[in-house]
Amino acid sequence: MAIQRMDNVGIVVEDMDAAVAFFVELGMELEGRTEVEGLVPDRCTGLDGVHCEIAMLRSPDGHGRLELSKYLSPEVIKGPRNPPHNVLGMHRVMFAVDDIEDTVARLRPHGAALVGQIARYEDSFLLCYLRAPEGFMVGLAQQLD
Repeated sequence: MAIQRMDNVGIVVEDMDAAVAFFVELGMELEGRTEVEGLVPDRCTGLDGVHCEIAMLRSPDGHGRLELSKYLSPEVIKGPRNPPHNVLGMHRVMFAVDDIEDTVARLRPHGAALVGQIARYEDSFLLCYLRAPEGFMVGLAQQLD
């Protein structure tokens, strides 16, 4: 049996308000915020005593969703901050944007920093990676006409 769709990407954050503000400025729409705890999240995550604040954001086209989670318990395990791009595991979430330079400028006040620089791929795309306030990478791609 094939999968039906990719439902969402999840990111664990420390500062929920700052993370939500970052992604709303990027252009995502906040669907809602809630808290979860109890047997179901414990079983699903394999952790005991889960109490988590969750924010769900949706891309403007309605197809992409991002779930931000702030663990109130158990205590968050802090990994390396700002890992380089070649570390194993999920390393970025990529978004298509209309104007890459404007998007970078709007996200800087929210703590975003370019990892390298805006690069041109042939005559097709402008691409860049940003370090978001929580340390994870966000990719931006602007298709060229």
